[in-house]
Amino acid sequence: MTSLTTDTPRTLPAVSVDTVLLILLSGAAATVAFDLFGQALSPILGFANLAPVGLARSLLGTLGLPNAAPYGHLMHLFFVGLLAYPIGWLFIARPALKRVLPGLHWLPASAIYGVGLWVFAIGGITSIAGLPFFLNFTGITWVALVGHVIYGIAAASTVVYLERLQTR
Repeated sequence: MTSLTTDTPRTLPAVSVDTVLLILLSGAAATVAFDLFGQALSPILGFANLAPVGLARSLLGTLGLPNAAPYGHLMHLFFVGLLAYPIGWLFIARPALKRVLPGLHWLPASAIYGVGLWVFAIGGITSIAGLPFFLNFTGITWVALVGHVIYGIAAASTVVYLERLQTR
């Protein structure tokens, strides 16, 4: 089993082309997993359909920025999915969890990170965007929780896999 201690030889990854590629690849894999679950699988199973682009558009509009659909997609797919959340895992959550819970395996650590993303997005960003706190705890709230945990696990598993390949 790979713990946070053994899969991260340094506290923070070096800023390099490899790290940028790691961020982009882990973010791409995780965003696909998140959207596949939240916009395809969940509705097929009879649960709510996630609308991350709608949330992004609401936030942009609240901030007085252009909020047409392409801007919402850019915000959700690129800035959040490909960059911000993977950077958060690599440079904030993983090192912090390593210090607080040394020896914790990356899988539960990434699930904890996913819950943190959910609190940030559905608890915080929705409120800033003028939407109800935690979307009034409706069905979409719980689908978003599962989606963000899936995101965290997909991003971290991609990081672990690519780091193992790099050390071979």
